[in-house]
Amino acid sequence: MKCLMRILVVSLSLLLLSGMAHAGAGQWQIDKAHSSIYFDVNHTFVTVRGQFDEFSGSVRFDPENKDASGVNFEVRVPSINTNIEKRDKHLRSPDFFNAAKFPVMRFKSSDIRHVEDNSYIMDGELSIKGVSKKVSVPFTYLGMRDNPLKKGQTVAGFEAAFSINRLDYNVGDGQFAKMGVVGETVRILVALEVLKEQ
Repeated sequence: MKCLMRILVVSLSLLLLSGMAHAGAGQWQIDKAHSSIYFDVNHTFVTVRGQFDEFSGSVRFDPENKDASGVNFEVRVPSINTNIEKRDKHLRSPDFFNAAKFPVMRFKSSDIRHVEDNSYIMDGELSIKGVSKKVSVPFTYLGMRDNPLKKGQTVAGFEAAFSINRLDYNVGDGQFAKMGVVGETVRILVALEVLKEQ
């Protein structure tokens, strides 16, 4: 009987330790007040910058268990914001995003690879304007700590920077690129703070 009890205690202890080891890969909530999706593109001689104000998603991440990590992300195209309403209206039009017909951009990860230190690469599928393509997104894990603003909560941070060719996703027909007005390459920066209750 004592032997059986000892086995049960050891087994329960191992289960608890295993659960604690993988707790970091649980669901994180995006802190919208401290997260942003920025982009920039060349316009003739200067760089035009903007952002998307409305986005949502699910984030699972554990630096010790990348197989349990993953991202699903949705961005509302009509929320594009370059601080000039006339330009934003043009970007929402069929000339570029056709936001009325394609209101959502999506990204779904398929694999996360650790490169070195706090650098990772996330492979996945990016869908824009009815076109889906495989992309590899390098990102930096900025760390994890107790939230200094809320007891009992953990906060983590990430930054991802990558580029796409907008014409690959039919965002424009190439006319403005040929004229030397709007570049084909769009640089994207995703800055995320995520939260989890302890």
